[in-house]
Amino acid sequence: MGEPLTTIVVPSLGRPSLLALLEALAGGTARVDAPVLVVDDRPGAGGAPLRDALRGVGLPELTVVTSGGRGPAAARNLGWRRARTPWVSFLDDDVVPDPTWYAALLVDLAGAGADVAGSQGRVRVPLPRHRRPTDWERSTAALARAQWITADLSYRRAALAAVGGLDERFAHAFREDSDLGLRVTAAYGRIQRGERWVTHPVRPETDWVSVRRQAGNADDVLMARLHGPGWRDRAGAPRGRRRRHLLTAASGVVGAAALAAGWRRTGILAGAGWLAGTAELVTARVAPGPRDRAEVRRMLLTSAAIPFAASWHWLRGLWRHRAAPPWRGLPELVLFDRDGTLVRDVPYNGDPERVEPVPGCREALDRLRHAGVRVGVVTNQSGLARGLLTPTDLAAVNARIEHLLGPFDVWRWCPHGPDDGCGCRKPAPGLVKAACAHVDVDPCRCVVVGDIGSDVEAARAAGAAGVLVPTSATRREEVSAASHVCPSVPAAVHDVLEGRW
Repeated sequence: MGEPLTTIVVPSLGRPSLLALLEALAGGTARVDAPVLVVDDRPGAGGAPLRDALRGVGLPELTVVTSGGRGPAAARNLGWRRARTPWVSFLDDDVVPDPTWYAALLVDLAGAGADVAGSQGRVRVPLPRHRRPTDWERSTAALARAQWITADLSYRRAALAAVGGLDERFAHAFREDSDLGLRVTAAYGRIQRGERWVTHPVRPETDWVSVRRQAGNADDVLMARLHGPGWRDRAGAPRGRRRRHLLTAASGVVGAAALAAGWRRTGILAGAGWLAGTAELVTARVAPGPRDRAEVRRMLLTSAAIPFAASWHWLRGLWRHRAAPPWRGLPELVLFDRDGTLVRDVPYNGDPERVEPVPGCREALDRLRHAGVRVGVVTNQSGLARGLLTPTDLAAVNARIEHLLGPFDVWRWCPHGPDDGCGCRKPAPGLVKAACAHVDVDPCRCVVVGDIGSDVEAARAAGAAGVLVPTSATRREEVSAASHVCPSVPAAVHDVLEGRW
């Protein structure tokens, strides 16, 4: 059996449907041999209860990680960053794959040409046959026609890395998939429709779901900021009713204010405008539906609230996203200088017993590893050229560092002296470029953390970002020349994880 083609990533809030999804993957006619990674996105979840509940699922490689309740975009980002396969296949935790889904997925991905960055599955939404669908059921059914929805969508991992993954400013399940699709198709390649199928049932919801969903108006503001006024046409998104909602809400506010101020005529006219707008919305929502008493009551109540909720969230979005720089995401790789940055600087050290980690480095490295960011070491070791170290000494010290600080994805060191004229010794870019090439990461998606100016200069020369963590060995002019300075390695890692790199 060869290396798996894809990793299946499922963000979840711990709904019972998750178990049905995984059992469908385990019980299909084609055995799922790909890694399956469930991202537990419940706020404050420790992961263990969900992991225990899924223990009996018959999948060969099932992993559960936690994302801290930061929303589906952040959960999917955590999933794809931890994947090491050429493709990443996203599934929602409330879909049910067909028995042939995995076999069809492999055919879809294997047949994707070099110009294909993503493969979208096909979604069916079962609706009741004995009556007309309700407003909520019609809303869910629109998923079957939606473009680029991550209910079933596979991307090349390289495409996700190139654009920084999903934009985590989209904090709930709305527009984050359209934003990603626009960025991927603009920068990497097209997204084609595959032949695999999943079923997306209509899950139970409260009467007020349509009012809560008006929060998406703030996300529409962000989409316009990022992609311009024509984003809906490119993303295949319907126009919606925002302008009507604004007019209706404004009429209601003006009417109430005028009546309170004693301007009866103005209040009545504005109130009539609000009533007409609300009645039009009720009619548009009731006409296609079952028109039973419960649905009509639900439409009356929510239609009175929707224009105000939509307008409020739109205004909130205008304020919140008044400045919206392009999404950058996390780097793919963070490279650290060794001596003086990760461990105390002992000149030409060949004794593993003298290795002393800098406080906080292990925890900082583990934060990067948990986020799916690869870590490595790039270090000048002129002691080899001077005869003060042997390769065996260097290997022993590096092994001790890994024992104390955890595994690194790549090690690169320069064995030359300062006057040897090599292209690898920092501040030359050779070490950084070689480390990036080893893990197939573009240097523009890499950060280098070091304690002296040559570390930052090597990063700049390679096309990577540099972060300086000064020590007593750092010259004042090196600090002045650095564009990003942090007081410690944990502080540098914090900035990287916050997108400040």
